[in-house]
Amino acid sequence: MTKVAGDRITRLLPSRKDYAGLRHSWRRDVLAGVTVGVVALPLALAFGISSGVGAAAGLVTAVVAGLVAAVFGGSHVQVSGPTGAMTVVLAPIVAQYGLGSVAAVTILAGVIVVVAGITGVGRAVTFIPWPVIEGFTLGIAVIIFLQQVPAAFGQAAPAGRSPLVATGLVVSHLDVGAAWPALLVTVLVAALMIVLPRLHPAVPASLVAVVAATALVVGTGLPAARIGALPSRLPTPVWPHADLAVLHSLFGAALAIAALAAIESLLSARVAATMSPTGPYDPNRELVGQGLASVASGMFGGMPATGAIARTAVNVRSGARTRVAAIVHSVVLLAVVYLVSGLVGTIPLAALSAVLMVTAFRMISPHTVTRILRSTRSDAVTFLLTATVTVCFDLIQAVEIGVAATALFALRALARRSSVTREDLPGPYVPGDERIALLRLDGAMFFGAAERISTAITDGHHAETEVVIIRLSQLGMLDATGAHTLTQIVEDLESRGITVIIKGVRPEHRDLLAGVGTIDSLRHENHLIETLDDAIAHARSHTIK
Repeated sequence: MTKVAGDRITRLLPSRKDYAGLRHSWRRDVLAGVTVGVVALPLALAFGISSGVGAAAGLVTAVVAGLVAAVFGGSHVQVSGPTGAMTVVLAPIVAQYGLGSVAAVTILAGVIVVVAGITGVGRAVTFIPWPVIEGFTLGIAVIIFLQQVPAAFGQAAPAGRSPLVATGLVVSHLDVGAAWPALLVTVLVAALMIVLPRLHPAVPASLVAVVAATALVVGTGLPAARIGALPSRLPTPVWPHADLAVLHSLFGAALAIAALAAIESLLSARVAATMSPTGPYDPNRELVGQGLASVASGMFGGMPATGAIARTAVNVRSGARTRVAAIVHSVVLLAVVYLVSGLVGTIPLAALSAVLMVTAFRMISPHTVTRILRSTRSDAVTFLLTATVTVCFDLIQAVEIGVAATALFALRALARRSSVTREDLPGPYVPGDERIALLRLDGAMFFGAAERISTAITDGHHAETEVVIIRLSQLGMLDATGAHTLTQIVEDLESRGITVIIKGVRPEHRDLLAGVGTIDSLRHENHLIETLDDAIAHARSHTIK
């Protein structure tokens, strides 16, 4: 037992196998890391500002969490840092509990994610249906876009309002005279991010666009708000002081952050595994790595981190094969902190808003949305429901409601495929056969269909029926409710003087039927028969007068 536990813990820790093949791939890994670092810089700054913790916290998170997750995570090519989904969750927490709560809630959430990884919760993400994932992604993209509208017009977002309401207030009270400088920067950055990749896909469009907008604002003196001062070195790590009362009040927020971090990181790692030839990922180790990354980020004054799908995709497409690429990405951002933080502080806020707006649009795949809407009605409803709840209410609730809706539709479909069919007895007619009912149960006998099947059996037989043969060989699923209902059916028929014969019990159902008393409810143990011919022969022996 101890050895098994030790082996399990060992699999969650870094090893030399993590860097297999580095001798042949290190050049591509370094190049990929530099590329991702360049792409990640404006996103880290923008996500930090959007979440309410500031650009510096976003940059620190990308450096510290990106490094820790790269070393300890379960994916070879995952790139971690601040993400749009996390800003959506973190922004209302900052507004409710204050900026001083960020470190504590980040560390607490990280600890929860680590525990989830150690206890093996990582594989649970495979149970999240595709329409829920895509609906969640669409909702996140909409929220990220809405969050940037105030800054794109050079205005502060109304405090205590949802992104949807805040956007409506800003647009309805817009002062075009005061908004045009920020709007000009926004349009310039968005246009460059759209056009530059078409000219050459290797151009870091977001970085070039931000540099161009910054040069325009500095050169012309446009009155556009800027990031401001950034630290020229990493802060000293500090373990935040928080008493039990504070931790108790923050636990709900930390749980929401942990759930989102786990879901987003595992989804990103799963996508990366399909894109990269580096092989599968370890979901439980990925959770441990992401949890440790958030703990480290909180100690350095950062925000919660997750696997970033967009940056991970850039990493894979740039040729990354080992964790060295993600490590180099963090080193590049660290160099920004120590060498050019002063220049970064001159970036206009509207430029970062434009980066996130374009990023939000790119998160939405029209092809995927069309495929879901054209699939089944239940999947389309689940997709739209998840997206709507994400935008209007809460991200975690959106996933929960989406999964619940999927389960409800699946059970409904399963129940519809469950049926009772009365069959004719095979072979030539024998006098008395009209008093034998041969019933076949198809599909599933479970709580969602049990009552309907019970009614069909007990109320559907002919008045002259003396023997009922219930065929179970075609029954695919049987739960405790179904088995209990079958027991009640047998008892009801037997109480009317009708002999019940059960034919073809599948091996996986036998123990359940015995446990709930179905077999004991038969008039005689010989009424549990394996073959149809034997069941009919025995039934005919009861109809001979």
